[in-house]
Amino acid sequence: MMGYGFNGSWGAGGLLSDLLSLAFLVAIVVGVVLVVRAVLTSQARSGEAWRSSAANPPRAQETSSAFQILEERYARGEIDRQEFLDRRLDLRS
Repeated sequence: MMGYGFNGSWGAGGLLSDLLSLAFLVAIVVGVVLVVRAVLTSQARSGEAWRSSAANPPRAQETSSAFQILEERYARGEIDRQEFLDRRLDLRS
């Protein structure tokens, strides 16, 4: 009775057959690993994009920039306190 994967032959044909079978199995395992890795990487990237867009919507970034400019103008003395407060109120609404 012969064992699994062993064809009972010690010749070049038997050894070559065993090596080709092993290479085929390795190729399948490597292919599965690469596919899983690609899927996980694409999910991670789409998750990062989703979290990034949810945390910082474009409107919030524009408002933040506008607030910063307004604060800088007030700090330089270009606008007075009342104008600063009025514009800040406008930006929040």
